[in-house]
Amino acid sequence: MNQSNNSGIIEQFVNTVMGVKTGKQEHSQISVSTKPEIDIKAVLVYKLGTIFQIGTMIGVLLGMEKLVTLIDNNSAIPSWVSTFLTGLLFAVFSIRSRIFSLLDNTRSRQTYDQVIRPKWAPPPLVFPIVWMMIAVLRVISSVLVWQAMNHHFLVWPLILFVVHLAVGDTWNTIFTVERRLGAAVPVVIFGPWLSALVVTALYWQTNPYAGIILSFSCVWLTVAAVLVLRIWQLNGSEPLYPLKRTPVEHQ
Repeated sequence: MNQSNNSGIIEQFVNTVMGVKTGKQEHSQISVSTKPEIDIKAVLVYKLGTIFQIGTMIGVLLGMEKLVTLIDNNSAIPSWVSTFLTGLLFAVFSIRSRIFSLLDNTRSRQTYDQVIRPKWAPPPLVFPIVWMMIAVLRVISSVLVWQAMNHHFLVWPLILFVVHLAVGDTWNTIFTVERRLGAAVPVVIFGPWLSALVVTALYWQTNPYAGIILSFSCVWLTVAAVLVLRIWQLNGSEPLYPLKRTPVEHQ
């Protein structure tokens, strides 16, 4: 009984930190796929939402750079303050980057619980735990890069890190929220997975330790990409683009 209670407490803590909703979500799923016709409106929404999120987060980086410059130039403020604020910023980015998105980025287990999954698929609780660990690794590696770049934020490694987070949130909208299993396949490959490889390579060039630390996220995203592919195959292999949907008539 104690072990069960402890597991429940751990699960609640992890889901709270990562913002995962485990209860039944009331989604307004009043539409279904009718024919293999691409939903141009959805594609535009994804693109504009992602661009807006990237721009907003880059704006935050710019503001943070100005703030840190003021702190570093003030001899009365301890040097660790700028490092602490930078770590805090990257923690917010890593755990709650979706607050900068215009898209619905609800973290929910509903889609994962309801689709057909391969036998080797990890249990739902594994995902927030692993992502929480990856968030810590992202913070450490990003701070190392920031230090190596002389406390500058508007540098390519960190800008592309922001892009990586934004495309990951867009993928979450497509897969978790809207359950577009076909569109989720190319997006996870050319979005979170590929961008993780690029960011890790840039981090490694800037500071090898940062690249090594971040490389663990590449391993996990490789597993996630394969899992998304298998889920797509096991659930009908719908076209690899967002399908146009029409309202369902309720009797």
